Amino acid sequence: MNILFIGDVYGRPGREILKKHLQEIKDKYLIDFVIANVENSAHGRGVNTDIYFELENAGVDCMTLGNHFVINNEKETIFEQCPRLLRPLNASPLLNGLGTKLFTKNGINIRVSNLLGKLFINELNPDSPFLAIDKVIERNKEAIHIIDFHAEATSEKIALGWYLDGRVSAVLGTHTHIQTSDERILPKGTAYITDAGMTGPFNSVIGVDKDIIIQSFLTGLRERHEVADGPAQLNGVILEVDEITGKSLNIKRIIINPERNLK
Repeated sequence: MNILFIGDVYGRPGREILKKHLQEIKDKYLIDFVIANVENSAHGRGVNTDIYFELENAGVDCMTLGNHFVINNEKETIFEQCPRLLRPLNASPLLNGLGTKLFTKNGINIRVSNLLGKLFINELNPDSPFLAIDKVIERNKEAIHIIDFHAEATSEKIALGWYLDGRVSAVLGTHTHIQTSDERILPKGTAYITDAGMTGPFNSVIGVDKDIIIQSFLTGLRERHEVADGPAQLNGVILEVDEITGKSLNIKRIIINPERNLK
């Protein structure tokens, strides 16, 4: 089975480039299932139902979140209307929504779990992602299990990858918006990358207008973040997963931007 995982979709530029290239990627790489992190898809912070359906109609099978949750006036209702949307499993149990879910595509079961890191994450007061995912693995025995680990610290991401090696199909990092080049298959068959990257404005500071961020560094004052204008990029990874064992056979980075076409 071939699974496409798309790194943090940031604002309208991210949504537009996803819609422009998704079918091309699916056709070229014979993609069976598509996961996208959408925690920044609504003007760089959160998601709403309109955007959910926009991306679902574009061909995304599962959407994950992170420390940026959902637009406040929809947080009580969005998960009822948007069954493909996951929130961090280890966030407060008082929040609506699921942090893990079983999907079926072409007769094959795929479990997707969304985890939030504890180090340097100030929102949602997460519990241990290690202990939270242990409970899911103990209760569920599906072969294919993909983890979106939305975390700040590279050490925490790498540690979780090693902790889950051989127990899940993939541990894919999000949140830092910069695609790392450390993709690999760990010894027991788990695919790993520290960060899948960002799908959003190319000439920006992790999606935000670069002049706003530069001014903040110069003055020490926090300015209101605005999504950058201009051309966009699409970042992600493609996994080839054995349908019987759940072990990953290959992981390949995807990069589309004004300087690099799909290869």
